Amino acid sequence: MAGQLKPVAVPPPAVEAARHLARAREQVRQDLMRCRHRVSKLLLLHGCVYEASAWTKTHRRWLEAQRFEEAATELAYLDALAAVDGLVARKAALDERLSRLALEGTWSPTVARLRCFRGIDTLTALALCLEIGEFGRFQRPAQLASWLGLVPSLNQSGESETRGPITKTGSGIARRLLVEAAWHYLPRPSVGVALAERRAGQPAEVLQVALRAQRRLHRLYHRLRGRGKPGNIVSVAVARELACFLWAAAVV
Repeated sequence: MAGQLKPVAVPPPAVEAARHLARAREQVRQDLMRCRHRVSKLLLLHGCVYEASAWTKTHRRWLEAQRFEEAATELAYLDALAAVDGLVARKAALDERLSRLALEGTWSPTVARLRCFRGIDTLTALALCLEIGEFGRFQRPAQLASWLGLVPSLNQSGESETRGPITKTGSGIARRLLVEAAWHYLPRPSVGVALAERRAGQPAEVLQVALRAQRRLHRLYHRLRGRGKPGNIVSVAVARELACFLWAAAVV
């Protein structure tokens, strides 16, 4: 009666199981990043620097050609390189299973709609659906942005109000994916071949929302950058707006 109780969304068993698999893939991704850093730092310690793009096929051949004077160092290096290869294989297997899982279950229509947006493909759309759950449980898009922790914190004392950093509540995985997707709105709005294929067969209302998102987020990005805002603040602001557009596409 006092309004202190908050509703809690309990996911169905199928959604919870798929969420476990998606989070396992996220853990493998983090482990892979750490292992790659170990390899790079070990090489840097011995003055071995690769000048071109890292972790390509050419870079992989360069890594295999590296040799060290001490046998123990060579063994440590080969072990770290093997760990990278093992994690790459595990991540590929999980990616394949999650890609097939995106076509199954009650989340598949929402995944297809979210894929209409720039910077969001199958795995990102599936992870957002699993982390957020039912988009319709949020009455307004601002509620979704607040649940994701993409809104500024507020400190009130009397009549004064102070805005702080974002709250970072809700799912950290969903928040990271949205911030990464926000960087794709820096270039001028356009529809490439891959994005056009993802949009094929989707409702016209969803396509209109995705088109408005490209235009608005691109303008927002450059307006904030023109005002001298740091890149991380700009990307979070664009991610917050993107979450609202995703809500509109999911519930339309």
